[in-house]
Amino acid sequence: GTGMGMPSMALYSYELIKFFDVKRLIRIGTCGAMQKNMNLYDVVLAMGAATDSNYASQYNLPGTLPAIASFNLLKDAEATCEKHAQTSHVGNVLSSDFFYNADADALKKWMDLNVLSVDMETAALYWNAIYLGVEALSIMTVSDHIITGEKTTPEERQTSFTKMMDIALEVATR
Repeated sequence: GTGMGMPSMALYSYELIKFFDVKRLIRIGTCGAMQKNMNLYDVVLAMGAATDSNYASQYNLPGTLPAIASFNLLKDAEATCEKHAQTSHVGNVLSSDFFYNADADALKKWMDLNVLSVDMETAALYWNAIYLGVEALSIMTVSDHIITGEKTTPEERQTSFTKMMDIALEVATR
């Protein structure tokens, strides 16, 4: 477990890489769907992560570093989803610092740019992996639908999100 949000993910992933010599990190977690063609329990494979966070400012770059997945892990995860007939979506996600946003329309512009879903960790994981030269992928299950308001129950979240775990384990053991 990495806790919730980019600061927690940043701390745990950094320490796993620097102090435990981990070379491949696969995050499993939940996300909120932001596109109409998505359903509860679909799997999201985060190709890239946009963010409203200032986390990447630490690199002092004269531009923006894209937070992107390891291509090999992404390719393997997509193939694993296809092999097991698991509905999946590959694309950009939004890693937000806000779980409860005072601006009710904050996600609308991201939706208009075809961002698939919102989570709170992927961008930090990807930036740490890029900075430290390792592979990373974020695999998420849709637990909530921002557009329709559908939600899984706490019990469903505890017992029925095993497909993303199986995908992650299969990819990790290749």
